[in-house]
Parts: sequence; C-alpha cells; structure tokens
Amino acid sequence: MIWVWVGKTVITLTALNDLLFDSFDVKKVLIIAPLRVAKVTWAAEIQKWEHLKNIRYSVAVGSEQERINALKVNVDIYIINRENVQWLIEKSVITFDFDTVVIDELSSFKNHQAKRFRALMKVRPKIKRIIGLTGTPTSNGLMDLYAEFKLLDMGKRLGRFIGQYRNTYFEPDKRNGQIVFSYKPLPFAEDEIYKKISDITVSMKANDHLKMPELISTEYEVYLSDDEKNKYEELKKDLVLETETGEITAANAAALSGKLCQMANGAIYDEEKEVIKIHERKIDALEDIIESMNGKPLLVAYWFKHDYDRIAERLHKLHIPFSKLDTSESIARWNSGNVPVALIHPASAGHGLNLQNGGNTLVWFGLTWSLELYQQTTARLWRQGQTSETVVIQHIITKGTIDERILRSLSQKNMTQTALIEAVKADLMTIRVNQRQSEGK
Repeated sequence: MIWVWVGKTVITLTALNDLLFDSFDVKKVLIIAPLRVAKVTWAAEIQKWEHLKNIRYSVAVGSEQERINALKVNVDIYIINRENVQWLIEKSVITFDFDTVVIDELSSFKNHQAKRFRALMKVRPKIKRIIGLTGTPTSNGLMDLYAEFKLLDMGKRLGRFIGQYRNTYFEPDKRNGQIVFSYKPLPFAEDEIYKKISDITVSMKANDHLKMPELISTEYEVYLSDDEKNKYEELKKDLVLETETGEITAANAAALSGKLCQMANGAIYDEEKEVIKIHERKIDALEDIIESMNGKPLLVAYWFKHDYDRIAERLHKLHIPFSKLDTSESIARWNSGNVPVALIHPASAGHGLNLQNGGNTLVWFGLTWSLELYQQTTARLWRQGQTSETVVIQHIITKGTIDERILRSLSQKNMTQTALIEAVKADLMTIRVNQRQSEGK
C-alpha cells in the first residue's frame, strides 16, 4: 500500500521518520521555521499522526536559556525559529552537529546577504542532507532562486557566486548610467534554470491530488470623488501633497508607492505620523460585504495600522464582534466559529497557520506587493481540511489607483512562479510506478 499525504509538513516528517528508524541514515535533525510554525505546527503534526509516534522532538524557542535547555535534550528532531539561526551557529554553547537540516519556508533565505543565510552557509559543509520547503520559491522572480539553491547544493547548479548567476541568466533592466537597479531574465533563462534544478526539485500541488474547494477570486470596486482623485493625482505627480496640517513627501518611488497605497485604502500618515483621513470608500465596501455574509465568519487582511484602527472603529459603531488574529487564543476562537469578523496582518500570519475551520471567505482590504505573503495568506483558508465547497477571495480595489497595478504585478509574478512549479512538478503516477518497480511489484 502507498500512503499519500499532501501537506509539506507531514510529508517531510514521514520521510524523516523512515530515515531515522528504517534506513538509519539520519541521526540528528534540525528544523528551521517561522516562529509561530516552530512553536506550534511541527509539534502538532508529530502528535497528530499515529505513524509518527516514535519521533522524539524538542522545540527550542523562547529565551536564550530556554533555547539552550531545549537543545541539550536528547531527542531526534530539534525545532528552532529562523530568527535564531545565527545565534545557534555563532553564539550558542551548543555544538552544531546536525546531520540533517529542514528549512521550512526556504524562500525566507532568498537574500544571499542576510545574516541568517551567511551563518547557515558557514556550517553547510557539515550538513549531510538538507531539505527546503516552500510554496513560493520565486515570489519576486527568478533571482530569488540563487540563494535558495546555494543552500541546497552549495552552488553546484546555479553557481557559487551571485555575479556568476546574474551574468549567465540576466541582463540589466532599470538603471541610471552605470548604476543598475534591477535585472530581467534573458530569453533562455527560465528553461535553462528549470533544467539545472529539476533533479533535486519536487513540486506537488494539493489540487493535483486532492479534491480541493473551488477558489473564487472577485474584485469589489470603489471609486474616489473628483476631489479625492485630484489629491491622489497630485501626490502621484509631484510627490508632495498639501494638507491642512502640513506636507506629506515621498522621497523616492518606494515611499511614494506606500503613500499611494495608504491613500487608496482611505487614510495617510503625515510627517508627524498623524493619520489624515481621505475617504471611507473601502470601509463602506467592507461594511456591505459583512452585511452580505449574513452572520457567516469573514477574514479580513489589512496592511497599515490605520487600516486596522479605522476598520475597528467602524465595527465598534456597528456593534459587530471582531478579533485580531495575533494570539493562539484568538486563532482557536476563530477556528471554533466564535469570531464573526477576524482581522489578520499577512506579515505575521502568512505562513503555517490553519484557519480553514473558521470560515471560507477572505477580504483583502489592503493589498501587498509580496506574492509570497499574498499566496500564503490565501492558503490559510484554501487548503486541505477546508470543508466548504468554495473559498472566496475578495479584493476591495479603489479604481484608478495603485491597487490595480498591484493586482497586475501579483499576476505577472505568479506567471513566473507557476512556470517554475509546472516545470519541475512531480507526476504522482510516475512516483508510484517507480516505487512499484523498485519493490519488484
């Protein structure tokens, strides 16, 4: 019999269980994960499945002494959050003698200059087996793959140096004289890169092997008044918006983008960090959506703090109970169906949380440029275990603003990522055939 689990955590644990207790190829495992996932998800999965009952584990999070104590326990698997990778390798009193390392959310190591990446590369030659897990390998394009795969193969496939990778597969895109701000892939780059990494890359989608709920994506459009539109265009054109309290300046394009996103959402911070309210179009739209839910639970993704504050203010006025999903208790209440409206920030809840038991509708009040956060937040509801036949993702979009550009950008980035996933996707039937042949069946 061949058992199939679709869920990267249980699949990885099942493989580790076999390596630990059947083939004896592994002795000591380190799992690196986002904080909340490290604290809760991996331990919960070990406890959940009967076939994993022999795995001994220790969760090394918390204070320095708590982490040291957890690492000194004699177990099979040690779980640590990614923020403490540098500490573990460079500052802790524990010898780094793990023969196997699992990186949950490998995409968080996509920056080859980050301290956590450099620290892990120092001990990479000691690691006999390394496994990287991610649902968003190229959230910002093919350049992300360099650091991720250097951790996996120490530069064997994509090159030992970022300059080598960049010169081989990319050409300058946006630049100012000799200063290059960004690069774009050469015409042959995608196919060549996919071929290079295909031998160590396995991709599986839940909806390829399970009956997943239908995913419905919609847009709820709102419109600015002429006065509001003029203010928006003024800021966009001149990078300066005159207000009653002073000036708001956007020193560069990135800052301008943030200002325009705020304005599209309905409010903006001035130079003193005071909130200036511009409009309530999105707040009104959210109220309409909540009313249309007829009491069914709704998950709302916000981006700026003033978004949360303004949403909370409106919900208080309407006497609608709500909760911010930022604690284990609030998440448990949501999953038990006791939260009519839940507010979530993608940066703190994008990875590893199981929210599918609480509802099946997500509203994006404010969008993010990050494809990784966008997809991971959506995946909190659209995932295995969702009992509804449909999952609805609604985007409140202010027409004629940067909202439309962000949606287009997310779609264009996803084209690159989808191509990568499809290029290396494992055919489950092939795996089954190969396994049967190896077993002589």
